[in-house]
Amino acid sequence: MAENILRKLVNNSQMAIDDGVYEIDADLQKSSKDFKQIIKANQHPTLLTEIKFSSPSLGKIRTLADPVNIAHQMIAGGSKALSILTQPHLFNGSPEYFMMVRQAVDVPLLMKDIVIDKVQIDAAKKIGADYMLLIQSLFDQKFLSDIDEFISYGHKQGLEILLEVHTIQEFQNALKTKADLIGINNRNLDTLEIDLKTTENILSGFEKTRLILSERGIDTPADIQYLKKCGADAFLIGSSIMKSDNIEEQVEKLVNAY
Repeated sequence: MAENILRKLVNNSQMAIDDGVYEIDADLQKSSKDFKQIIKANQHPTLLTEIKFSSPSLGKIRTLADPVNIAHQMIAGGSKALSILTQPHLFNGSPEYFMMVRQAVDVPLLMKDIVIDKVQIDAAKKIGADYMLLIQSLFDQKFLSDIDEFISYGHKQGLEILLEVHTIQEFQNALKTKADLIGINNRNLDTLEIDLKTTENILSGFEKTRLILSERGIDTPADIQYLKKCGADAFLIGSSIMKSDNIEEQVEKLVNAY
């Protein structure tokens, strides 16, 4: 099942590449702010909030709206960085949305996509991304080869890397790389079920040598308090904020979890 979902995501990205989605003529500058320094200095939960309108698991999350307006609401609520979907198929994202937000705000931005090709990394640089996402399981399950080459290429383009894992084995493999941040995805790609205990299970046996984001399934201040106890340094939150009637208020509530 997981392989089927991963294969679907990889095929999806290949379709977007073939469609020319990442052939971008732009040269936007990334943020002047350093996300890792923000995480280290912040007394409150550091939120990386996600602008996404659809997902494979939830379908439509929010009617397509002005991403810049959403970005401003998130930042007004206290979000320190934004993740923006650039994948059109399944996620209703686009590099254009990303560029609109990039030109409107100066916070670190993550280009959220299923990266399978260097053309996407080139696009991330052009649209002014600070971070790009890589998924450890795509390399571990041999959909892609040589994670070190992808990370090194990203670094050469001036990007930092958020490397996403879901299992203890993937986490161990991720720690051997030069990824800048490690994200623990609380969603099981086999079943699409979410379990916040994933973060606890993965971090309980390890000495932390990297800043850790906990991702997915974070709805309440209590979720954030629990994940902080487990060892998470920052939190990627998408659906619960995008589904909210008042984005700014929802972000503010989560930012004040501690």
